[in-house]
Amino acid sequence: MSTIRMRISPAGDVLDVKALIRHPMETGNREDKSTGEKIPADYIQTINVEVNGEQVMQANLSQAVSKNPYLNIKVPGKKGDEVKMTWKSNTDKSDEATQKA
Repeated sequence: MSTIRMRISPAGDVLDVKALIRHPMETGNREDKSTGEKIPADYIQTINVEVNGEQVMQANLSQAVSKNPYLNIKVPGKKGDEVKMTWKSNTDKSDEATQKA
């Protein structure tokens, strides 16, 4: 099951893409309360959005973004187009989701 949940609303030649990504977004500064050891950094570095295979957006994130980031973007497209969102973390984890508008 994907960590990305998308809701896409077409409006003419624009797609309103709302996405929630389940991710801890650890900064590397917090300590585990039970062990006292630092929790390693684990955060999303890049998010890419494609419409019908063409990249329309790229975001570069950092540790400053909160847990389970929510995105609301408007990209060119129309009803029936395929939207693909991918992310990659600093620990080389990644995920993707594809959905028709």
